[in-house]
Amino acid sequence: MTWEAANGRFLAASLEWLREVLRRPGEEVPTAAVEEAEAINPPPALTVLAARLGLSRFERDTLLLCAAVELDPSIAGLCAEAHGNPHMAYPTFGLALRVLPDPAWEAVSPQGGLRYWQLIEGVSGQGVVSAPLRAAERAVNYLKGLNSLDDRLSPLVTPLARTELSASQQRVAEEVASQWALAGPVQLTGADEAAKRQITAHAAELSGLAAYRLEASALPAQPVELDLLARSWQREAALLPLALYLEDEGGARFLDRITGPAVLAVREGGPGLRSIEASPPTPAERALAWREALGSDQPVIDALAAQFALDLPGIAAVAAVAGADPEKVWQECRVRTRPRLDGRAQRLESTASWDDLVLPEQSRRLLGEIADQVGQRTRVHETWGFGERGLGLSVLFAGPSGTGKTMAAEVLANRLALDLYRIDLSTVVSKYIGETEKNLRKLFDAAEGAILFFDEAESLFGKRGEVRDAHDRYATIEVDYLLQRMEAHRGLAILATNMRSALDTAFMRRLRFVVEFAFPGPVERKTMWQKAFPTRAPCEGLDFGRLAQLQTSGAMIRTIALNAAFLAAAAGSSITIETVLAAARTEFRKLELPVPERDFRR
Repeated sequence: MTWEAANGRFLAASLEWLREVLRRPGEEVPTAAVEEAEAINPPPALTVLAARLGLSRFERDTLLLCAAVELDPSIAGLCAEAHGNPHMAYPTFGLALRVLPDPAWEAVSPQGGLRYWQLIEGVSGQGVVSAPLRAAERAVNYLKGLNSLDDRLSPLVTPLARTELSASQQRVAEEVASQWALAGPVQLTGADEAAKRQITAHAAELSGLAAYRLEASALPAQPVELDLLARSWQREAALLPLALYLEDEGGARFLDRITGPAVLAVREGGPGLRSIEASPPTPAERALAWREALGSDQPVIDALAAQFALDLPGIAAVAAVAGADPEKVWQECRVRTRPRLDGRAQRLESTASWDDLVLPEQSRRLLGEIADQVGQRTRVHETWGFGERGLGLSVLFAGPSGTGKTMAAEVLANRLALDLYRIDLSTVVSKYIGETEKNLRKLFDAAEGAILFFDEAESLFGKRGEVRDAHDRYATIEVDYLLQRMEAHRGLAILATNMRSALDTAFMRRLRFVVEFAFPGPVERKTMWQKAFPTRAPCEGLDFGRLAQLQTSGAMIRTIALNAAFLAAAAGSSITIETVLAAARTEFRKLELPVPERDFRR
């Protein structure tokens, strides 16, 4: 006999016993048939429900009485006869206390199992004993052997899909499952949200549970409603059973109201719960997965493993889309890991190359060393063991406005085939205590592996004077936190400033490189003028030596060249020295710079 059939046999015997109880109130009705039908393995649904939710025998029989009206309409008439009133064809607590064995007044209270777990409906603030009772639909379905998540709860939660984990992540999942068995909820820390969800799903499977995610935005704001939702979840977790995945501070409010297997996913661990770190697969594990996915040991594999913190399903998905072409694989990884920075950063299209840079040899050499260090991270950090000293590469670009700092960042991004983001510090720094760190944490977590370009760094990294109040002390904390995140950033972080002298020397010591961008001299400006005009542009009689005498930066030269091209196009002529000088005069006036006419005459 199947369990479903055996459970039905038990329900039939229980209903027959209940009919006799209602027909013969006050008399002892034999229970041998019920006990015989109950002796199955696994036990009947009513027995399991009562055990998991801690119901007394009287509470269990009261629930059966309320559900019986739904299972057998004839029970309603028997209730009316037992009440002695044809209009009361329904169960009540009063009736249960009078006809069922071992009555207990505690079952009527709000803390009794029936009302606390929301197994019955219809009880109001007044007339608790005489109010018509009905079993909740969830309870009736469970008794019949239909065990699915409550319809009132299912719109609020999302099942966590189990995916393939690396060996290191499997060990974390096993630790989570062990902790659930010993002490209940845990904190999963780290920046990788996908890893935390996947580890939770795997830990739930190891524990024989189904894992669901409850977003903080779905939680009620009112404490009473939050308590009711917590009770519903706790009931479902016991009946199905379930594991819960919650996120950030909002989830902590809910976690305080429940027990059992649960995960609170946070960036950094706090007091009260066991903290376990969840990370993406290690670079070595990613390299192994890339070799299996690409079917070869290509030289690009170590670079892929070091740069992109993809999980194992992500690596397989990239290989399925891009095949074994290294360039296509790299580009697909860039797209899949491209961060969402909520307006706090602007992604720059990096088209500039080394040939576009006009810099002193020392500065070019330093930029080359920076690119080489990004490319050799796996060997130095992983193979040679230097990773314990920090993974980040923090550099400073110092020089006047328009001298090529942004272009140099674009050249590095182009050389390394990585995304470049310019950070507007004004959208990150907040006057409210704690908000700046929160913004920075979200920024760095989202942009892991990308190149971050912080312009006008002196606005945050200025020299620290005397600490006069709490705001001054907190500003120092903000700066220290930013430097700490830059040093831990698995990528390149660039600070750019027009005023190196304004920076605190204590911060300078924590930077790996400082690249100077001096205002160009005549020789550099001549080269910049020569590079400013594409080979296809119709230039005629341009005297680059003459133009190099103008006190212009590289950015000004590019703007002047472009405006001169438009002047020539509008006039239907070639780009001549006259059109370039006219565009230069306009640019100088725009920037409110002196315009000595002798410098702008032919």
